[in-house]
Amino acid sequence: MSKSIGQVSLICQTLSLLPMEEFECPLLDYGNYALTTSSLMKIMVCAQLDQWKSYLHMQNKLDANPDLLEYLGMDGISGSQISRRINDLPTELVQKLFAKVIAKLNRLTKRYKGGDRIVGRLSIIDSTEIRLPHQLCQWAKISKDHTAVKMHTRLHVVSPTIAFPDKIVPSTGKVGDVETGIYMVEDPNVTHLMDRAYPSTKNLMNWQKRNLSFLVRIQKNLRLYTQESYEPTHPRILRDEKVLYGVTKDPLRYVEYLDEKGRVYRILTTRFDLTDQEIMDTYKQRWMIELFFKWIKGHLRLTKVWSEKPQGIWNQMFLALIAYALTLMMRIIVESSKTQWEFFRLLQCYWFQPVQNLIDALRKRKKKSKGRQKVPERPNPENLEALFIGNVAHYKYPDKK
Repeated sequence: MSKSIGQVSLICQTLSLLPMEEFECPLLDYGNYALTTSSLMKIMVCAQLDQWKSYLHMQNKLDANPDLLEYLGMDGISGSQISRRINDLPTELVQKLFAKVIAKLNRLTKRYKGGDRIVGRLSIIDSTEIRLPHQLCQWAKISKDHTAVKMHTRLHVVSPTIAFPDKIVPSTGKVGDVETGIYMVEDPNVTHLMDRAYPSTKNLMNWQKRNLSFLVRIQKNLRLYTQESYEPTHPRILRDEKVLYGVTKDPLRYVEYLDEKGRVYRILTTRFDLTDQEIMDTYKQRWMIELFFKWIKGHLRLTKVWSEKPQGIWNQMFLALIAYALTLMMRIIVESSKTQWEFFRLLQCYWFQPVQNLIDALRKRKKKSKGRQKVPERPNPENLEALFIGNVAHYKYPDKK
């Protein structure tokens, strides 16, 4: 494209962040002349970013934006062609693109030290369920009326305001979280944070054998043997001990505390360097992954699947997370102080406008004062007639009781 960076549409500039060199090989697309693998993945990322609702909607959006079609190297494409290609696209290719995007994001966030400087970087592990049409997706059937897949996710927390998924394992709904624990806990440079679904005795021993750091909530039926007790330093902490479990000879730290509602939390960790209160506060950060799941389901519409076939659904999972990573990259590159949601909402306003328009919007100074604010008058319950003006609507006053 001969345009300057400022005049290129924002959606094209965002897509240019994708490391696509390996996927533009002609041999990879032999026989697929109308829609290459590279163009297909870019279209699907666009669909996630701009919330295109169907394959026909994708076709219409592309037809309405010739600059985007030119960037993709196409004259046009039908929704049915996109549908066929995304179901046939090997998930290994999309997974490889996801890994390359995350590697690039890791380089951009290398200077960050984690959500808390004492605790360091965290990897929060959990899964989310995506419901599927019951009659059309019998391969994902869990019970009579329940059909779903899971996205087992590892969320990497690099700062108080920046977190991104650096690994996912797609599965059918019957695969338990404990079964994926061995694949998700693997980075020796972070502390892995998990809930009760992950720490079986087998998993705990495996993690210790590999010298991995973790902080997990455990079930009360896991038998522990106290070696040494410490004095709690916070009123809600009930126990702080060095313990053994099962047949292991390597001790762990055990902290038991009450939350604000009086519920008991039992935490097992390798972090002997933290205080009991720091362990309690660190486990509370697990809410970040719940907010992340809510974000991608609400703003990237991951609850709306485009395919009834396993491969198409796995591809959509990876492409949705690639879209999330791209918006985060843009936010870091332009050094925006906005939250991820505020920045994403601003991006959506400017997707098909020149990049310069977004830059100008970000440079606008906020007013330091909102001026004199008028205090709204509250309605007088004794004079409800004053609320109703005109004679178009019919109404009845509520009973005075």
